[in-house]
Amino acid sequence: MIQVTPHMRIVVACDPVDFRKGIDGLAAVCSQKLCMDPFSGVMVVFVNKSRQALRILVYDGQGFWMCHKRLSQGRFAWNFSSNQSLAARQLQQLLWNGDAADFRHIPKNLIKP
Repeated sequence: MIQVTPHMRIVVACDPVDFRKGIDGLAAVCSQKLCMDPFSGVMVVFVNKSRQALRILVYDGQGFWMCHKRLSQGRFAWNFSSNQSLAARQLQQLLWNGDAADFRHIPKNLIKP
């Protein structure tokens, strides 16, 4: 199980990715296009072209985890113009299909003291 903690480095890849790529393809995107070492433990968030699905790739020291979330309705609020870092709370907001740049819309039950 993946645990997202406040000290984790989380990066969003702003450009859409072809989701026919698996773990190896996404790790190659990290290396070649994002200039990151996919084995460094950084959590990378990808979106598909239609913005209906997200994938998260992270290396935990033993192997890769790839998580996938697809919305049944609507599109993810993907307001990123460049590859940027996110806080754990912003990732949580994004996964609940909120605007990660706007914390005012985080549902109260998601905010932990």
